[in-house]
Amino acid sequence: MPVHLYAGRNIIISSGQDRQSFENLHHAMFVFQAEKIVKQFNGNLALNQVSLDVPEQSIYGLLGPNGAGKTTLIRIINRITAPDSGRLFLNGHELSASDIYTIGYLPEERGLYKKMKVGEQAVYLARLKGLSKQESLSRIKHWFEVFEIRGWWNKKIEELSKGMQQKIQFIVTILHEPKLLIFDEPFSGFDPINTAILKKEVLALRDKGATVLFSTHDMGSVEQLCDHITLIDKGRTILQGEINDIRSAYKSDTYEVRFTGDINLVRPALKADFELVEQSTTGGTGTAKIRIMHHSNGNELLALLINKIHILSFNELIPGMNDIFIRAVKDNT
Repeated sequence: MPVHLYAGRNIIISSGQDRQSFENLHHAMFVFQAEKIVKQFNGNLALNQVSLDVPEQSIYGLLGPNGAGKTTLIRIINRITAPDSGRLFLNGHELSASDIYTIGYLPEERGLYKKMKVGEQAVYLARLKGLSKQESLSRIKHWFEVFEIRGWWNKKIEELSKGMQQKIQFIVTILHEPKLLIFDEPFSGFDPINTAILKKEVLALRDKGATVLFSTHDMGSVEQLCDHITLIDKGRTILQGEINDIRSAYKSDTYEVRFTGDINLVRPALKADFELVEQSTTGGTGTAKIRIMHHSNGNELLALLINKIHILSFNELIPGMNDIFIRAVKDNT
């Protein structure tokens, strides 16, 4: 009999009915799931058995180099195109056409009507999402105040800069308060100040109950915002999990030490347990990178160093998502 792990317990699946109950329970644990999605274009495999499990009230990063298949997957979720095989689930049930109205989608290629006025267009798009005119106006005015753009109401979209258009696109994406938000390169065209404002609002939406599927090439934003990530390359999943677990898995047990004193006093004590990888000295302050070998640990290294040099700082080097992205894609190649 198949055995599955759920909530830390082994569950024995003994019949088709039990299996269905387990699958229903599993789907209910996540706001959104993609299950073994396959998509081909002209014989080229754009997505090859790609799966996602997006927990409720999380920010989930969908990562990959250009041409990896990210946009194809996002278009499938939004029913712009259909998968060749695989299933999609939203709030525990298979995704249907009517679910699109409960999703907020901010595409990389913006879709605003250039000749329409800002306020008029915002109301029009809010009504398409099922809001009344009164509710649309109330929510639009709130968000225009948040982004300090009250004076844009009668401007045409074509009169705005790319960054200004981006603010409008973001607002109309979230106006109907969807539980699932899909952002494709949301910070493109923003200066650092407006990027910080937008990140703050994304986190606030998450804290109010929204779940965010977030595609970007900006690994700094991934580290700041994301709880989980999936990295795809050439249409295939190559890395997936909680971001802190992934960063820990890629660490090399290397510590950076800032100190004063003579590093040469340390060398004989390192022996075979530690490796001095790199060192430099600037203005009387030294910096060394030391890798732990075999079964030693950071506490043992620190105890050894304290007896030889004066420690100013001692930190384990945890790789950033940018380095992990490059390494994972290179390994896949």
